[in-house]
Amino acid sequence: MKSLTRLTITALLGFFLPLAAWPAPAWGIRLKEMASFEGVRPNQVQGYGLVVGLNGTGDKDKTIFTNQTLAAMLRNMDVNINPTAVKVKNVAGVIVTAELPPFVKPGATIDLVVSSLGDASSLQGGTLLTTQLTGVDGKVYVVAQGSLSVGAFPAAGQAGGPQQRNHPTVGRIVQGGTVEREVPVRWQGRETLSLKLGRPDFTTAARVAEAVNFRLPGAAAKPLDASTIEFNVPLNYRENMALMVAELENLEVEPDVVGQVVIDERTGTVVVGENVRISTVAVAHGNLSVQIKEGQTLPQAGPFDQAEAAPEAAGEEETDQLLLLERATTIHDLVKALNAIGASPRDLIMIFQAIRAAGALHGDLKLM
Repeated sequence: MKSLTRLTITALLGFFLPLAAWPAPAWGIRLKEMASFEGVRPNQVQGYGLVVGLNGTGDKDKTIFTNQTLAAMLRNMDVNINPTAVKVKNVAGVIVTAELPPFVKPGATIDLVVSSLGDASSLQGGTLLTTQLTGVDGKVYVVAQGSLSVGAFPAAGQAGGPQQRNHPTVGRIVQGGTVEREVPVRWQGRETLSLKLGRPDFTTAARVAEAVNFRLPGAAAKPLDASTIEFNVPLNYRENMALMVAELENLEVEPDVVGQVVIDERTGTVVVGENVRISTVAVAHGNLSVQIKEGQTLPQAGPFDQAEAAPEAAGEEETDQLLLLERATTIHDLVKALNAIGASPRDLIMIFQAIRAAGALHGDLKLM
């Protein structure tokens, strides 16, 4: 018999489940990482503009909208020109997008993403002309302008042919957008407020409500569904909501997660949640035999397993390799046992799929 207590911790951590190798104490994450307050959200803005100064890598002459836009801009500058006579190899029509943070004030600057709209081959070295960015309501919130940073560069291939590294038709302008209008948020004086969980879960919502009630007595926080927690705003905070939010967003809550096995067969990657359990089942895969059944005792833990008893693995090098595990064992125990007899990631994928098909894997199985 070969005891798993002889399996070195470094080998196990390097192979699989780096965070689940040892039982961890209860932990929590701050509310600001897992939830948002009602009304506190970013807003998307976008606009159409021109990038000029390209080195012959702009839109082709048949890109009509770029021709028309350039001709209209020149007419506004008292330069009359026939749109069909415009050559736009140094100009590209682009879509400019940005994310407007909550509570941002006029005069603040934000980053921009500039994407080619036509058939330009590269935006490297270009300059975005003044462009108005509007929201879904049609109002102008940002004015954009500046030089692009693309990050792409030409490279020679092994056979001498030209190649391009990174993506040359999308660039960024750091701090290139100036906020002209504030997105109104009804904030001060509210009697109730809601928290929205980024990952809906009823258990997590109940824990968040409990934490809010502990921090704000009288808030009467309650989960309305798996993602929304509503609570009353205390009188002393109604005119100073920012202080209340600063206190709540630093509360630590332990989120509950669904037991899940995620498999990427292309790369042989297996990620297993700690809440996945396995019922009594036996699996044979190639020269590996896995048996999970009810048991009364486990082997005595060795020096590497002081916190828990581990299952045993027995067998020969090539044939009749057998695992004996308790019923309802954790995936952590199963993976330790499979590692002990040399199971590869591909073996794990097939074994987990077979256990799931038998109805013995209690958790979601997600294939990527």
